[in-house]
Amino acid sequence: MQFTVPQFIEKEAKIVGPFTFKQFVFIGVAGGICLLLYFIVPLYVFILATIFLLGGAFALAFVKIERATLPVFIKNLIIFLFSSKVYLWKKRGAPSKILPERKEEEEEIEIKEKPTPKIAEKSKLSQLFTRLETKNKPR
Repeated sequence: MQFTVPQFIEKEAKIVGPFTFKQFVFIGVAGGICLLLYFIVPLYVFILATIFLLGGAFALAFVKIERATLPVFIKNLIIFLFSSKVYLWKKRGAPSKILPERKEEEEEIEIKEKPTPKIAEKSKLSQLFTRLETKNKPR
């Protein structure tokens, strides 16, 4: 019997209770800092700092923007803000062409030495086009 194997599974293993390792680290570090602040700062500063720290930790742990976690989104935002915005297409493997400077005397000599181009008769394609447009039969 054949079974279909699911593709593109994007689930992380739950390590500590209902949290993945990354989520546990974010919340644990914020909780540790809050515990340290409880013994160091006054109560009103502790409450404000706890609200911001735990709010930020839970946001980093659980918020997803377009299937990307908040830390990944912030990393991509910083890379975008500080990278160049000019996109130039450059053909790979083609060396850049730098033309040497020419003197006016060399240009005059080259112009005089070039043969005059031959003037070709009306091309067969234009003759065919004329026949089709005027609906003339070929001669």
